[in-house]
Formats: sequence, structure tokens, C-alpha cells
Amino acid sequence: MVEPVQMGATRFGHLDTQDVADVGERFLPLRRQLGLSSFGMNQIVLEPGQRGRIHRHLHQEEVYLVLDGRLTLLIESEATELGEGELIRVAPQVRRQLVNLGPGRLVLLALGGAVEHRGRDGEAFTSWDDESPTSPQEMPMPPDLDPGELRTA
Repeated sequence: MVEPVQMGATRFGHLDTQDVADVGERFLPLRRQLGLSSFGMNQIVLEPGQRGRIHRHLHQEEVYLVLDGRLTLLIESEATELGEGELIRVAPQVRRQLVNLGPGRLVLLALGGAVEHRGRDGEAFTSWDDESPTSPQEMPMPPDLDPGELRTA
């Protein structure tokens, strides 16, 4: 078991791509698993022929990332197809429906947020002992690992 450095600083979850029958509404609310408070995150699994509700969000934009299978995303009744590794953003107020036309299982991540993202708030350090951060854009990337430091299996 891994002990976190700071209480509440990290939380682990697990994507369940094999046994999703007990998940319930075809989705696993990862936000709760991870204790997220600034955005939503769900794993959605649809077997061939299954579909979600036609829905929209009043304020939240969503990004769907296909992990396995093929998603037919109906946006205001117009079909868009996405394959493994593809993603799409859907704006608030836009109706959408997730559909699996088959032939295999569809697994995707749905990420949603409703407040403006505040980018560029990261801080970079030259070492673990460094107490003075700088902007990541101003700091060069560290050298690559020595080949002797790499795992062999």
C-alpha cells in the first residue's frame, strides 16, 4: 500500500473495463472515487445496442474520450463517430446522446466542468529540495534518465 505524502493530496481510483454489470447506470462516477471538486469525471461503458439518455448541461461543457470501441455521439440528433483515442468537446446547452452501434463494447471517459479554467498556474522546481518555484515555461526540461535507471521488465 502506498502512503500519501500529504493527507488528502492524492487519491487512487481504477477504471473497470471488465466487470461493469454492478456499476449501475452504465457509468462509474470517478469524481467520487477520487474526491474531485472542480470537475466531473465518469467512466461510461455501453454494450452493443445500449445508449444513454438524450441530455444536456446548463453550464457544464463535456469532453468524451473513447478508450475502447466506437462511439456514435448524437449531437442535436446528428451522428458523429469517434474511435479509440479520439475525443470531442460538447458545449453547454447542446443536447447529446451516447450510442453504441457495436460490434464490441464501448468504454469512454466523460470529463465535465462549468467554471472558466485558470491556466498557467503551475510552478516548477529544479529539485525536490528546491523551495523557490519558477514558471514551467521558463524552466528547461530535465535531462532524460540514464539507461541504467530504466526498468527491464
